[in-house]
Amino acid sequence: MPQISHAQLATLQIAVINESTVLKDADVLPVINALQQQVTNDFRPVWGIDAELTMIPKGTPPPDASWWLVMLDDSDQAGALGYHDLTPASLPISKVFAASDLKAGSSWTVTASHELLEMLADPDINLTAFVQNADTNGTLYAYEVCDACEDDSFGYTIDNVLVSDFVYPSWFESFRTQGSTQFDRMNQVHNPLQLLKGGYIGVFNVTNGSGWQQQTMEDKPVNLKFRGPVGSRRERRGTPRSQWVASLAQRRISANAQRYRQHLESILRRREAAGVVAA
Repeated sequence: MPQISHAQLATLQIAVINESTVLKDADVLPVINALQQQVTNDFRPVWGIDAELTMIPKGTPPPDASWWLVMLDDSDQAGALGYHDLTPASLPISKVFAASDLKAGSSWTVTASHELLEMLADPDINLTAFVQNADTNGTLYAYEVCDACEDDSFGYTIDNVLVSDFVYPSWFESFRTQGSTQFDRMNQVHNPLQLLKGGYIGVFNVTNGSGWQQQTMEDKPVNLKFRGPVGSRRERRGTPRSQWVASLAQRRISANAQRYRQHLESILRRREAAGVVAA
């Protein structure tokens, strides 16, 4: 992917695509409005990045130069439709697994906010902050702006839509002292690199070469959970970019989506028929 300048970031176009079977377009539209306000009013003044979000009607190809924010059921559906790691133009893409969120009892709107802001701050999923200790050993911290405070309980509402808290650039600056500046939008973080309950951050120890791990508030690096759903930012950070896969063209995705929905309907009919027979 070509280098992206801050000037380009200022005019970013984000295509919001809803292929989820559990969300209607009417559910997504007010969330887009809230996300637009969050990006322009809250995120841009701190990070210097703005974007325009546009809902793409079903079956309509998104603009070639747009980045994608895609609403899906789960990672299985993502694979079935052909949503992979990049758009067909090899531009950034983020996914919201709404059915997975609903099953887990978490907010899909917070996830949408989380994924959008992190895509804007680190579109190529390759930025890190380096922190060196007294023994000249060092740790890389993934430049993910919502992970540290990602729990729904730390979010805030815009027009009755719950969105994610996010950290400020100062969170990655280890020289900062406690309470010396604001570290996150909701002012719930008081130290650089601090993790709130339910939060985490990807860390890479450059001395022992242990690979990417997930650091939690309990200070216990975990490898497996860090992988995240297939195609997620967490999973992609640990995957060489040469192995990322471009998405299918929108017309192919639309055709796959239709077949996917028909497949789900056929499963439901078989289950209903089995229930009738069993009765």
